[in-house]
Amino acid sequence: MPFASLRGLDFYYEQAGSGPRLLFVNGTGGDLRQQPRFIDGPLAQAFDIVAHDQRGLGQSAKPDIPYTMADYADDAAALLDHVGWERAHVLGVSFGGMVAQEFALRHPERVDRLVLACTSSGGKGNASYPLHELAQPGTEDYLTKIVAIGDTRWEERKGGAGDSFFGKIIEFMKDRQGIPGDDEDPEIKARGGRLQLEARIGHDTWDRLAQIEARTLLLGGRYDGIAPPVNMENLESRIPNATLEFFEGGHGFLLEDRKAYSRIIEFLGAG
Repeated sequence: MPFASLRGLDFYYEQAGSGPRLLFVNGTGGDLRQQPRFIDGPLAQAFDIVAHDQRGLGQSAKPDIPYTMADYADDAAALLDHVGWERAHVLGVSFGGMVAQEFALRHPERVDRLVLACTSSGGKGNASYPLHELAQPGTEDYLTKIVAIGDTRWEERKGGAGDSFFGKIIEFMKDRQGIPGDDEDPEIKARGGRLQLEARIGHDTWDRLAQIEARTLLLGGRYDGIAPPVNMENLESRIPNATLEFFEGGHGFLLEDRKAYSRIIEFLGAG
């Protein structure tokens, strides 16, 4: 298992595929052991992908100190140094999209093209849903709330034909929580997740978005309640060279609409 010492902390990372270089930045609570994995999906057929468990998550270090969005961005830059990449395409999903914004602002010379999916700028461009206000992560109540918030069709379809669809999503998310062989102290694991959420509260790139130099593709779910369409529209209004496209689905549209991956591959030039 590959580990790298980056900025004084040990990080777990993986590299897969072949083709143009792509840094993938995962979302809230992201753990590379969770199935299905983006790093094993269609993108691995088109790109040389590097992804890591961010600080506080997965198999990476979970220091008991405040985390900042700048920390997350600089960790990613240090990972590129470790694998010997000067530049790469960058894809950030949800919280990873927030990190990717910060990365593009702090390290513009390292970004070829930028893809931001189901994310927000914070500040005057609106924040994503305040997940830190929900119940204990990983519980069934928490997962049910995440599904309900993440897809605005929940209430109108609840109890009808669509309810079984959302039930399958909840079961899918419950299955993702169980990681075979994970014997980490639950308190340490919970602390890392909490510190990530606290860093997320402070995310605000709104006043700096005009400084993003990379050509940017913005992808949103039509029914996303965590990073609503208006948040994506706000990003498009501020990033100079950005294109916005919406897909069928909520916050998890990348798993619901197959056209999304095809569009990413086309935009990044591997199609």
